[in-house]
Amino acid sequence: MTTEAPGKSSTAQMPPKVPLPTWVQGIGFLAARRGVLRACRARYGSAFELEVPVFGKLVVIADPAMAKQLFTSGAKTINVQPNLGRVLGSGSIFAIEGTDHRRRRKLLTPPLHGKRIRTYEQIVEDETRREIASWPTGKRFASLKPMMRITLNVILRAVFGADGDDFDDLRAQLPGLVEAGSRSATMPELPRVLSGVDPNARMRRRREKYQETILRVIGQARRDPNLADRDDILALMLQSSYDDGSVMTDEEVADELLTLLAAGHETTATTLAWLFERIQRHPAILEELSAEAQGDGDEYRHAVILETQRSRPVIDFAGRHVVADDLEVGPWRIPRGHNAMVSISLLHDDSEQFDDPERFDPSRFVGNTPPAAWLPFGGGTRRCIGAAFATMEMDVVVRTVLREFRIEQTTAKGEGLHSRGVAFAPRFGGRIAVQRR
Repeated sequence: MTTEAPGKSSTAQMPPKVPLPTWVQGIGFLAARRGVLRACRARYGSAFELEVPVFGKLVVIADPAMAKQLFTSGAKTINVQPNLGRVLGSGSIFAIEGTDHRRRRKLLTPPLHGKRIRTYEQIVEDETRREIASWPTGKRFASLKPMMRITLNVILRAVFGADGDDFDDLRAQLPGLVEAGSRSATMPELPRVLSGVDPNARMRRRREKYQETILRVIGQARRDPNLADRDDILALMLQSSYDDGSVMTDEEVADELLTLLAAGHETTATTLAWLFERIQRHPAILEELSAEAQGDGDEYRHAVILETQRSRPVIDFAGRHVVADDLEVGPWRIPRGHNAMVSISLLHDDSEQFDDPERFDPSRFVGNTPPAAWLPFGGGTRRCIGAAFATMEMDVVVRTVLREFRIEQTTAKGEGLHSRGVAFAPRFGGRIAVQRR
C-alpha cells in the first residue's frame, strides 16, 4: 500500500498497514507494545494500521495535530472503546457517551477541581508522613509499594471521609482488582477451560466482591442523617443532581467510585515511583528539587512532575472507536468499526515535539505551558477528570518526602519498563535509598 497522502477528497485512504500476520502483530503488541510501535513509526510514519486482539483493526496516531482532530471529533463520529466499560462498569464516565457523558462530567467535576481539592491536601500529607515514618535509611527499597499504599489510603479517605470495616475490606480488595483490571483491559477473552488463569475471569470475580461491599457502603451513606454536613466525595456525589433534578443510581455511583479508586490510585502511585527512580540519577535536578522543597516554592517541583509524565508515561495510549461512516484525521480516512489510538509514548518521545527527548530535563517545562503533544491525561472531552487531584497529590507527596529525607544519588543504570497490562511501572519498583534529615 502506498503511503502517499492523497489529501482531503473522496479518494482519501487508510494509513499504511503493517504487513505482518495478525498473530505476530498481536503477540508483539501484548508483549512489547512500545518497542513495536516505535519500530512501526520509524518505518511507516506518524499513522499506521495494526490488527491486534481486543482492539481489532487499529489505526495508531503519533502526530499532535491528528490527535487533536481525533479528540475533538463529536459523539456522532467516535465513541469510547468498549473494553473500558467491561473493566470499570457500564456506569463509569469512561463508558458512557454523548449527552450522558457531558451531564455526568458536569456533575462530577466540582469535587475534583479548584478550591475543593485543596481541602484534601492535609490528607495527602498525613498519609505520606504515616507511610514514610517506617522507611529504612541507607538501604535500597522499592518505592512503588509505599506509593501505592499512600495513594490508596488518600483516595479512600477523600472518597469516604472515614475508616471502618468496609473501608478495610476495600483497602484489601482494590490492589488485586486494579491489577486484574489493568491486565484485562488489554487481553482477549480466553476459553472457559482457562478461567483459572484468565485475567478477565479474575477481574469479574474481584469486581463482584467489590460491588457487594461498595453497594453496602453507598446504602449506609444514603441513610446517614449527617450526610449534608459531610465533604467527602461520596457524600458530594449523593447530594448532587443533574439539571433536571435526577440523580445517579447506586450502581452508577459504584462504577464512578471504582473509576476514581482504581484509575487514580495506580497511575498516580506509579508516576511517583518513576519520579523517584529518575531524580536519584540526576544530581543537579535532585539538588534543586530538594532545596526548593525546604521552602514554599513549587515551580521546579511541578516541572519535574511534568517531565516524569512525559518521559515515563504510565498509560501510553488513548483510544476511540469510529461509529460514523468514516473519521477524517490529517490526510487519512478511517472507516466505521475501526479503532483509532493516540500513542502517548510515541508523541512524548518525538524529537520534533520535545528537544532531545531521551534526556530527563525538567527545565523544558519551567515557565512553559506543556505543548499539545504532552498527553499523560489524554485529551478532549475525555481527558482524565481527576488530573487536578492527581497533580496536587504528587506535589504534596514529593514535597513531604524531600522535607523528611535526602535521597541518595546513584550511578546505576535506569530501570526499564514493566508492563502491568495497561500501565507501565519501573521494572524493579523504583528502588531508592534515603537518609533522614
